[in-house]
Amino acid sequence: MFQKFVLKNGMNVILAPKKDSQSLTILVLYRVGSRYEDIKIHHGVSHFVEHLMFKGTNKYPTTLDISKTLDGIGAEFNAYTAKDHTGYYIKANSEKLELVCDVLSDMLANSLFDAKEIEKEKGVIIEEIKMYEDQPIQYAEMLFEEQIFSGNNLGPNIAGTIESIKNMTRQNILDYLNSFYEPKNGVIVISGNIDKKAEKVLNKYFSQAKEGNKMFAQKFEPFRDIQNEKRILLNYKDTKQVHLTLGVPAYSYSNPDLYALYILGVVLGGNMSSRLFINVREKRGLCYYIRAQVDVYQDTGDLMIRAGLDKDKIKEAVEVIMSELKRLKKEGITDEELIKAKEFLKGRMILQLEELNELAEYFARQFILTDEILTPEQKFAKIFAVTKEDVARVANDLLKTEKLNLVMVSPYKDPNEFINMLNI
Repeated sequence: MFQKFVLKNGMNVILAPKKDSQSLTILVLYRVGSRYEDIKIHHGVSHFVEHLMFKGTNKYPTTLDISKTLDGIGAEFNAYTAKDHTGYYIKANSEKLELVCDVLSDMLANSLFDAKEIEKEKGVIIEEIKMYEDQPIQYAEMLFEEQIFSGNNLGPNIAGTIESIKNMTRQNILDYLNSFYEPKNGVIVISGNIDKKAEKVLNKYFSQAKEGNKMFAQKFEPFRDIQNEKRILLNYKDTKQVHLTLGVPAYSYSNPDLYALYILGVVLGGNMSSRLFINVREKRGLCYYIRAQVDVYQDTGDLMIRAGLDKDKIKEAVEVIMSELKRLKKEGITDEELIKAKEFLKGRMILQLEELNELAEYFARQFILTDEILTPEQKFAKIFAVTKEDVARVANDLLKTEKLNLVMVSPYKDPNEFINMLNI
């Protein structure tokens, strides 16, 4: 299913061929994100670096030079910053592998980080921060992670704050870049139609990257869950709908109960036949969207319910959500729910991995964030090994009143209106 080797400079490579594809995706993923930052010095710098990679290189001096070159072959290209990794990818006709490697390697090794471009990009990022703060759905999720991971770098917004971006210096950016963007801290994945000369081409273009200067530690501060009472955060906004997030701390990538948690999440609110969707939306008409999701990191995770609810019936909606959590904890799940959840997870993964970008990220994230790389078939085996008893144990382990976190972006201001409703 995949092949792994190492370039001359120590950078790891994974090749994930896909039969019958005429295109390929090359993804470079680095083990760095907002949780690696010193919040006092460079909050938002991981995301800032990602933006600046597209602002010109030695060979392609401007943004227009980069975009014209890639647009000229019909390529798709973008980048993204997470809390624990940052990725850059190009998807193109497989015949253009050498050009794609030329552009991407030059961006990652020889970006100019021009002072004028940095000042201009500050304005772009500040507007991006404002945009997400003006979108209640996204903002409620951001506030939820700030609260549930309070006191740790996992909490703060990936993009930083308006103040931190304004104060960012070119030297801050270069110091951070030179510490984390080194070969041994990243991985290259190519998925799709892979030519036999791929290893030779990758060595030609990506071996120019040198070892970093080790100014910052290559580690992050692990999250310690010390929460011992329920928390409520109400962000006042004169909205016509309440945007709610509710959840508990959960499991890391290495926890053996993670697959049982995935199944619990599906049964609770993972699809349109889930308990929350049926009982909150379909039976009572209290929302347009409601779902449960599992977020996972190297050392922790969370189970989060998010919903857009009728602001005049918010208490009824919270009561229904809490009753479903209590029922799940008390009764567990049925045989039918277990079977359907397993098939749902398998089906969704198969559909996801049809996309070359998703296939590349599947292998890259495992390499960067976990201790082992599992094939899809190996993951399916772990999913199908889960029992009802496993799910019941996880529900009782995680669903505790003192671990609840409720965040709402809404017209409500008084947490005391909801505090007594949060009991499992």
